[in-house]
Amino acid sequence: MDEGTGTALVHALKYDGWHAVARPMARRMARLDWPLDVVRERTALVPVPLSSTRRRERGYNQAERLASALSAEWAIPLWTDVLERNRDTRSQVRLTPSERASNVSGAFVTAGAVRTRLRGAHIVLVDDVITTAATINACAQALADGGARIVSCVTFGRAPEPGDRAVSDYDFIRN
Repeated sequence: MDEGTGTALVHALKYDGWHAVARPMARRMARLDWPLDVVRERTALVPVPLSSTRRRERGYNQAERLASALSAEWAIPLWTDVLERNRDTRSQVRLTPSERASNVSGAFVTAGAVRTRLRGAHIVLVDDVITTAATINACAQALADGGARIVSCVTFGRAPEPGDRAVSDYDFIRN
């Protein structure tokens, strides 16, 4: 497993309860270059929801912490009441790509009361890490089904694929 700075930050936020790292992580995420039309039309940030069990265990949702800090950076609203996880799923950590997709298929829905707000919106979905995109894809599908016109996504990191070259901490800081 990669033990670089990015991985350490994600683990500190996700598993060690270090909420304060969300703000510098979001500042890094906010530096992404988006096309001007996308910047103008982004309606709101929506964090990937945790299951109620996992949220109780951790006491918070790491994606929501990142989205909240990113909302302040980009000055766009944070909508935490739009997307819901309608069932618990297994941890994705040790699953194959196809198992990940099956695991989260149908696990997300949009809240019925907010469909009017979602209609025609450009939503930016926020998560901490993307691995196979199974979770992001399942969330994006639920948002589209709920009326969102466009769903973009932003994550702090991407899990390395086999064969990826190792990136030094210097490269991470420099970029």
